[in-house]
Amino acid sequence: MRALCWHGKSDVRVDDVPDPTILDPRDVIIRVTATAICGSDLHLYDGFVPTMESGDILGHEPMGEVVEVGKAVTRLKKGDRVVVPFVIACGSCFFCQRGEHSGCDVSNPNAHIAREMMGQSPAGLFGYSHMLGGFAGGQAQYLRVPFADVGPIKIESGLSDEQVLFLSDIFPTGYFAAELCGIEPGDTVAIWGCGPVAQMAIRSAWMLGAGRVIAIDRVPERLRMAEAGKAETINFDEAKVYDRLMEMTRGRGPDRCIDAVGCEAHGLGSPDAVMDKVKTAVNLATDRAHALREAIMCCRKFGTVSIPGVYVGAVDKMPMGAAVNKGLTLRMGQTPVQRYLRPLLEKIEAGAIDPSFVVTHRLPLEQAPEAYKTFRDKQDGCIKVVLRP
Repeated sequence: MRALCWHGKSDVRVDDVPDPTILDPRDVIIRVTATAICGSDLHLYDGFVPTMESGDILGHEPMGEVVEVGKAVTRLKKGDRVVVPFVIACGSCFFCQRGEHSGCDVSNPNAHIAREMMGQSPAGLFGYSHMLGGFAGGQAQYLRVPFADVGPIKIESGLSDEQVLFLSDIFPTGYFAAELCGIEPGDTVAIWGCGPVAQMAIRSAWMLGAGRVIAIDRVPERLRMAEAGKAETINFDEAKVYDRLMEMTRGRGPDRCIDAVGCEAHGLGSPDAVMDKVKTAVNLATDRAHALREAIMCCRKFGTVSIPGVYVGAVDKMPMGAAVNKGLTLRMGQTPVQRYLRPLLEKIEAGAIDPSFVVTHRLPLEQAPEAYKTFRDKQDGCIKVVLRP
């Protein structure tokens, strides 16, 4: 089959690779009908995530048609149309039983590597390094899906691929980010970043009762999309974010803050951002955390900072004094997607949201290498790419 493979920093190629096969009775194979490039994929593309190997297949936002079914699978059959969540979970361990599927104790065969870096291992993920399982990703013509009775959700309505595809990651992640905030009716929610996850978080914040949503970015088309989602916006090219937020909240600060940027934040010359850029350039650091630091500094006293943005390793220059003395609550994590699949699908079916609004580019898989560069460099108005294998 054809698949997009990682070969090093800024080097991805569509290669001929062996077709996937059933390796466990709980597996299914799907023929991928749509798959997307995620902002998290750029952390691989830019070389920030360790334990990648040349030839690894990327991608963790796929959907498609079941074409082969393992003997132990009972929920799916050939021909079923499914969306596959990026988290791989067994469904029966301590964490899965609690609905904390991204903490699955079973699905990562390389848990020992993750434990060395994190203390404990999270769940295995599709297409996201050998530290997180070494699983082939979904930017390919076919995909093996382990624990198929637990992960994929069947799509039995006439909704288009693009309407349901983002159940695989960015819609649940944006909703989870907003939910972690503990939004109370009328709260002001500030969101750093206006990429795809942030766009879903904006809409989710409204669903959860926010009274005001403020989105922060500098890319015009992203800011316009945020405004289309009824958010007020701050262009950090044109205003100092802290000062503007204080003006907008009468000096109190936002009640809830969401860092939807993660480990590759830009800071446009602020001292911490300059230090981050220098240290990551010479491999003395793994993360540029300007957005997170700024969210902590801006959040009101006894407010909440939610962190769905991906971080890789140790973050320095963190304003813990501010977080402690202001009494902030910090909540974060990889999204336990399985918990959200059914309720969020029901929202789409009811017409409460159509996640396809975020798609700006639709391309064949063969053009994926160019699409990665366009997406990374924010060229051609690119916000979200859907690939058709």
